Parts: sequence; structure tokens; C-alpha cells
Amino acid sequence: MSELSNRIAVCPGSYDPITNGHLDVIGRASKLFEEVVVAVVNVPVRKGRTLFSTEERISFVERATAHMGNVRAEPFSNLVVEFAQGVGARAIVKGLRAISDFEYELEMHQLNRREAPEIESVYLMASSQYSFLRSSGVKELATFGGNIDDLVPDYVASRLKEELGR
Repeated sequence: MSELSNRIAVCPGSYDPITNGHLDVIGRASKLFEEVVVAVVNVPVRKGRTLFSTEERISFVERATAHMGNVRAEPFSNLVVEFAQGVGARAIVKGLRAISDFEYELEMHQLNRREAPEIESVYLMASSQYSFLRSSGVKELATFGGNIDDLVPDYVASRLKEELGR
């Protein structure tokens, strides 16, 4: 385990795919911390099988955050607090959109604190234009030919239309 630093944060998620809402939270976190590690979960427990491979999801994140010099993406397949400890992070940053997010994140926070009390959870409220945005909703829109162009980066929209378009 690395020595933990207040200057490093982890932003975990499945990022299947990354949305402009994710990018808003990552960008805001990059202004609060010297280094942000976007932790892309290999096998999400809560959400089941992903549409895109871990490698492609990491590629999406890297491309979308290339202009942020202090952000990098890494895969993980262990507890998020163990991953945070491994990269030396003292904070886990998550976005909150609605009450349902709060309830889930409160439970996760309590479990994480039990495992690693030295790791803090930091929550950023979703910007209003992204307060409704979920990867699953974007995938559903793409499946039925809806307009997703302002919800995800261009190349992600293209890949979604390729994978899901009818």
C-alpha cells in the first residue's frame, strides 16, 4: 500500500460509456486535487455485463480527459478503497444526481469507512444540465435512435450508434 496523499483522488465507475456528466465531475475534481485517477471497474457487480470492454472504456476516458493534465484512467477489480490505497489516494470522488444516488452512496460510504476509515468520500452535486444523465439512459436512447450527441463525447456517440443503433 502506498502512503496516502490528500492530493490524490479516485473517481470510480463503470463508465459504460463515459458521459458528459461524468466528465463534468472529473473536470471539477481535477481542479480540487493535484491528481485524479479515473478508476474503471473491470466487472461491475451492481450493473452486470458492460456493453464496452474495459480497454475501450479506458480509451474513452483517456481521450475525453486528454486535455486535463492531472487525470489518468486505470482499470480495477477489487474494492474501491483497496484501489484508492494502492494509488495513494485519500479521497473517493463521486457525483450525486438525485435522492436515489444519495441513498446508495450513503450505504457505500458506510461500508467503505468500515474497511478503510482513512479514505474520505467526497460528493459533487451534478451540474443542473446533467442531473438526469445516466449511462443506461444514453444506451437506451441510442438503441432507439434518439439524439445523444450532447450527452456524450462525439466518438462515444458514434460507437454507441454503431453498437446499438437500429
